[in-house]
Amino acid sequence: MVTGSQRETEDRHSIGRLVSQLSEQGARLVRAEIDLAKAEMAARAKQAGIGIGLLVGAGLFGFFAFATLIATAVLGLATALDAWLAALIVGVALLLITAILGLLGKNRLQAGMPPTPDSAKENLKLDVEAVKGGIRS
Repeated sequence: MVTGSQRETEDRHSIGRLVSQLSEQGARLVRAEIDLAKAEMAARAKQAGIGIGLLVGAGLFGFFAFATLIATAVLGLATALDAWLAALIVGVALLLITAILGLLGKNRLQAGMPPTPDSAKENLKLDVEAVKGGIRS
């Protein structure tokens, strides 16, 4: 026969066991979620690595295709002019394009410098002033 005090002791042991199991299972669940996240990130990193490699390959082939087109332009001009003059004309044209792109890039870079969030700084100053004004009121 089970007395009331024995039943309370068993209930306490059962509750203690349940709390213990709950914390163990919670920890196990967190570890499992972390392992799942690690596996998912590893798979995504692998896919990103493959994609980057393919883009590098495409860029390399694009570079050689562009070089071939430049050689074609030289050879095409060489049919009307001496070969050295055709190469000189194409080379000067490429240098002009390089200079123009370089100047445009430099101007854009200077326009973005220094990279500070000016409007965010102004908004922050206005917020501080508003809070100060609200405190004084």
